[in-house]
Amino acid sequence: MDVYLEGKRLRLNPSKALGKGGEADVFDLGDGRVLKLFKPPEHPDHGALVAEQDAARARLVEHQRKLPAFPKHLPPRVVSPQALATDKGGGKVVGYAMRKLDAAEPLRRFGEPSFRRAGVPSSRVVTLFQDLHRTLGALHGSGVVVGDFNDLNVLVIGDEAWLIDADSFQFGPYLASVFTERFLDPLRLGSAGALVPARPASMDSDWYAFGVALMQSLVCVGPYGGVLPKVTPTERVLRRLTVFHPDVRYPKPATPLGVLPDDLLHGLHRVFVEDARGPFPWPLLESLRFHVCASCGVEHARATCPTCRPSAVHTPTPVTTVRGQVVATRLFSTEGVVVHASVEEGVLRWLVHERGAWRREDGAVVLQGPLQASLTWAIHGASTLVGQGPEFTVLAPGRRPERLGVDAPEGRPAFAANARHRYWAHAGVLWRDGTYGPERLGDVLEGQTRLFVGPRFGLGFHRAGALRDAFVFDAERPGLKDGLKLPWPSGRLVDAEAVFEGALCWLLLAEETAGRTVHHCVVVGADGGVKASATALAGDGSWLGTLRGKCAAGEALFAATDTGLVRVALQQGQLVPVREFPDTEPFVDADTRLLLTTQGLVAVGRQAVTLLRMS
Repeated sequence: MDVYLEGKRLRLNPSKALGKGGEADVFDLGDGRVLKLFKPPEHPDHGALVAEQDAARARLVEHQRKLPAFPKHLPPRVVSPQALATDKGGGKVVGYAMRKLDAAEPLRRFGEPSFRRAGVPSSRVVTLFQDLHRTLGALHGSGVVVGDFNDLNVLVIGDEAWLIDADSFQFGPYLASVFTERFLDPLRLGSAGALVPARPASMDSDWYAFGVALMQSLVCVGPYGGVLPKVTPTERVLRRLTVFHPDVRYPKPATPLGVLPDDLLHGLHRVFVEDARGPFPWPLLESLRFHVCASCGVEHARATCPTCRPSAVHTPTPVTTVRGQVVATRLFSTEGVVVHASVEEGVLRWLVHERGAWRREDGAVVLQGPLQASLTWAIHGASTLVGQGPEFTVLAPGRRPERLGVDAPEGRPAFAANARHRYWAHAGVLWRDGTYGPERLGDVLEGQTRLFVGPRFGLGFHRAGALRDAFVFDAERPGLKDGLKLPWPSGRLVDAEAVFEGALCWLLLAEETAGRTVHHCVVVGADGGVKASATALAGDGSWLGTLRGKCAAGEALFAATDTGLVRVALQQGQLVPVREFPDTEPFVDADTRLLLTTQGLVAVGRQAVTLLRMS
C-alpha cells in the first residue's frame, strides 16, 4: 500500500517497525517522529476473523472524519497527531505522524513485581501518578475523555507519564469504541451480565481507570486480582468482589495492602467497592510518602512498619524444611535481590545485587552501582552479560569488558547464552561467538528479532508490520530454519519467554487483545514443528495464568503458582495438568523462577534460592 505524508511518499521498512497493537503498526520515521499506520481489514493479523475485519473497516471509516477534527492545544504530555498520512490520492486517511518517545517504558511494567524489585521505588510511582493526575485533569478541562485509559497507553520517561494512542480519545460526537477489561468501569456495564460497556466512557470512567493503574503500580495487583474459587471474573466485577473481600486469595508476589496508609486504602475501597466516582483526590497523592523500614527493609507509607517492630529479633529461615512430601533446602539467601539465575549443564549459577554491587554465586563483584530495572542479564560460565539498549557487555574475570552492538526490539536487547556460546542479533544478522571471533549463523529481520537459546537449539521470531516469522537454529552449527507455522497471537504482544529441555522449546507469549490479556504456550521442536499449544487468561489462577515461573523436564513442564507447583504433560498434542504439589505452597509463588539442576528442582525467589525434593 502506498502511504503519503506531507505530500511525500513513504517507504515503510519493516526493520523500522517500533511496535504493534491490535489496531495499528508503528514505524520510526527517522526524524524524531513515528508513523501510526492503521491495519486494514485484510491485514494478516486479522486472519479470517470476520469480527476483527469489520471492526478495522469501521475504524477506518470513522477516522476519515475524526482525525481531521482532532482537538488542538492539548496538555504537553499527550502525544497528539501532528500530520495525517493518506493514500496516494490523498483522499483517505490511513494513519498519522506523532512525536517519538525514546527510552520509554509502558506503565504496565511498574505493576510487575520483578520490575519493581529491580530498583524502582514506590516514591517514583507516586511522582509519576502526580504527573499523570495533572495531565488527565487538564485533558478533561479541554473536553476530551481518554476512554480506553490503560497501562499500555501510558508511557514513562524518567518521572514523566505520557498518554499515547490519542486517536482513540473521545471528544465531540466521536465516542471511544475500544476498552481494556481490567480498566473498565463497572458502572458502564449493562444488564446483560457481560464485561462489555453499554454506556459511553466519561471523565468518571477515566478516573476509575486511573485508580486501577495507581493501585496496580503501587502494590502489583489490581482491584480484581487474586483468585476467588468457584466465582468467575465476570461475577466478581458484577458483585464487586475485589481484593478487599476476605475470601479472595491475595497474590503472593504482590505487595501487601497494609503498606499503604489508611486514608489511601479507604479511598480505593470507596472507588472499587462502594462505586464512588469523580476525580481521584489529589491530597491522597500529594501526602503520600514512602519509607524503608530500618529493621526489615519493607517499603511502606505508614507511621510505623506494618510488618515488624523496630526492636524485633530476626529469626533466620531454617536451612532444611520438611512439609508433607516435600523437603526444601535453602541453598542461598541474601539481604539484597536475586537478579538472575540459570543452569548450565546441570550446574546452578546466579547473580545478586547486594551492598551496592552485582555479585556472582561465588561472591565475586562483576559490576558496581545501584539497582537498575533497565538492565538485561545473562550468564555464560564465569562471564556475566549485561545489556541496555543497543549494546551488551561481556564481563569476564581478569579481562577488560567487551562491548558489542545488538538489536533491541522495543528496547529489549536481543542476546542470550548457554554453557558453550553467546548469541546475539545485530544489523540483520544472527551471530555466535567462535574461536576466532563472531560467527555468522544466518540473516534475521534487522531491529525486530527476539531471541531465546537452550543447550541444544535456539528459537527466534519477529512481528513487524505485516511481517511475522519464527525460526529455529542449532546451537552448534550455522544456519536457520525459518518459516515456522506458529499459532500467532493477533493482538499486541506485551511479553515473551521461553524454556528449553532436550529437543523441545516451550514458548510463552502474552498478548493484549479484545480488552483482555491472553497467555499462550506453544511447544516447538528442534525441527521447527509445533507439538502442542494452549491459552489462558492472565491471572486466572491456572498454570498458564502467569507467563514466567516455568521449568521443562523431559516432555513435562513444572509451573509455579501461588498454591504450589503444577506439572503439565505433553500428551497426544495436548498440554494437560497431570499433578499438583500443594506441599510446595510455602516455598513458591506465581513469581518464582524454576530451574532444573543435577540436584533437583530449584526455586529462585526474590531473596533466596531453594532446592525442592518431592516424593
